Amino acid sequence: MQIELRVCQHCLEGDHGNEKRTQVINDMVDCAERIKEYKDVIDLDAVHIRRVREDEPGKPASLPVVAASIQDNQVVLNDLQLVTEGQDGNMLIYVDPQDILTVLAGNVDEISKAVPSDVTVDLSPTGAEMISEADLGAKGPQTDDN
Repeated sequence: MQIELRVCQHCLEGDHGNEKRTQVINDMVDCAERIKEYKDVIDLDAVHIRRVREDEPGKPASLPVVAASIQDNQVVLNDLQLVTEGQDGNMLIYVDPQDILTVLAGNVDEISKAVPSDVTVDLSPTGAEMISEADLGAKGPQTDDN
């Protein structure tokens, strides 16, 4: 089993001027790096983080899947996607930022249940809001009384 996160290098560095997108992409990379560090805990063979540049649009690091969309009657390769490959060889591809961050955060949560040390990732306010809206259901709705 393995996962591959592909992100736009320019978005990651904030070159495209969308601060919230940059924060979320950095959250994704931080989660993927934490997963890579503890990949054996959740039985992953490999975690790839591919920073896509304009001269190599969408080229995979390991998993041979590239998502595309049609914009202005042209095929455009997605520069943001998460690909997961299961033990059976089936691959799932996520292109929605909320879905990507939710899957990655879910993996970090699984790691945190298996190791005694703190493996949490400090998410940006935007990323934390995305996760809370996704309602992973790990602890159910939180109130001041809990």
